[in-house]
Amino acid sequence: MQAVFVAEGWRFCFIGGLALQRWGEPRETVGVDATLLTGFGHEESYIETVRRAFEARIEHVAEFARARRVLLLRAKSGVGLDIALGALPFEEEVVARSSLFTFPMDVSPRTCSAEDLIVLKAFAAREKDWIGIEGVIIRQGAAIDWSYVQAQLGPLAELKEQPEILDELERRRRLLEA
Repeated sequence: MQAVFVAEGWRFCFIGGLALQRWGEPRETVGVDATLLTGFGHEESYIETVRRAFEARIEHVAEFARARRVLLLRAKSGVGLDIALGALPFEEEVVARSSLFTFPMDVSPRTCSAEDLIVLKAFAAREKDWIGIEGVIIRQGAAIDWSYVQAQLGPLAELKEQPEILDELERRRRLLEA
């Protein structure tokens, strides 16, 4: 996926399991999640280009992507690919703050920062996301810029009408930093 995005000159980063491998506790991941900056109104050319490179996981994948802003594809290896079509200022910042990281076997994916990963996982707020966040807190410790996390997550939690997300993050942080 990264090779396709780089060849096209697109801005992107990995935001899921690959980022957790970098910043948190290593775990096996079943799929690959990425944010691809498409902006609003220009999604079609991105969708068509990526669809030519990968197999659709669902019928009417382009229509689904336009409506839900996520492209659900599959690599030849069978790995699921979830590509968020990014356009919001926060998504632009996530991609701008991303960086390359060399994994074993000289693979260098572009991943989001530890702080942005915490924000994204807290916003999703599933139990597996909270477990991932805990791994990041344990592994990154004092290196985490908590003021950035709060500044980004606050408005997103408000938008989602779930301000308790901030409380849950702070609770877990205090527990792990004690």
